[in-house]
Amino acid sequence: MADLEPTASARRTGKPRTQTAGARAHEHLLDAAGELFYWEGVRAVGIEAVVERAGLNKMSLYRQFSSKDDLVVAYLKRCDDRFFERFESNLAKYPGEPVKQLIHYFEDLSQRASVPHYRGCPFVNVAAEFPDASHPARLAVADNKSKLIARLTTLATEAQATNPAALANALALLIEGVYAASQTYGPGCGPILAAPHTAKLLIEAMCPAPGAAARPDET
Repeated sequence: MADLEPTASARRTGKPRTQTAGARAHEHLLDAAGELFYWEGVRAVGIEAVVERAGLNKMSLYRQFSSKDDLVVAYLKRCDDRFFERFESNLAKYPGEPVKQLIHYFEDLSQRASVPHYRGCPFVNVAAEFPDASHPARLAVADNKSKLIARLTTLATEAQATNPAALANALALLIEGVYAASQTYGPGCGPILAAPHTAKLLIEAMCPAPGAAARPDET
């Protein structure tokens, strides 16, 4: 999803799971909800479809989640965990080099958003379905996005950006643009392919090159 991308076979041809209980039932339900919510939308998917996909019954679901809203929030929490796992995994490829870390993240994002049938960011998708900003799902979306801004600001600071907050905001806008373009222009479209170069221009314009300290005036 946003970047979690269930496989087409999982979402279309997965066989119903056998009934189970406790932690395994919890995971089965989250797996089923993740596939259905991401690919078909939260509003379009009822509890019946989730329990059928999970191979359980409604009673099993309500033992694990108090309501559909509770299930949606749990789904978004899992999306959040997976998003930052992938984000940090990307950064780990260039330890101690924040400029390269940021540039590489956009290269990876562009590649993921170019995969056929890519459904974009689950948080953006959910936000579009829930207009009430106080809804628990929207609060989960806001939490993910605020953490992303904070992480980008930290990286921009480490890269010695002239204005870390401004760079973080610009990069966050570019990330959201990639997600939106994947659903409007389509996966692998021109705007998505342009994103890494655009990010590189922004980053290099606001982050001094190593050793580029100003020289004293020669008099």
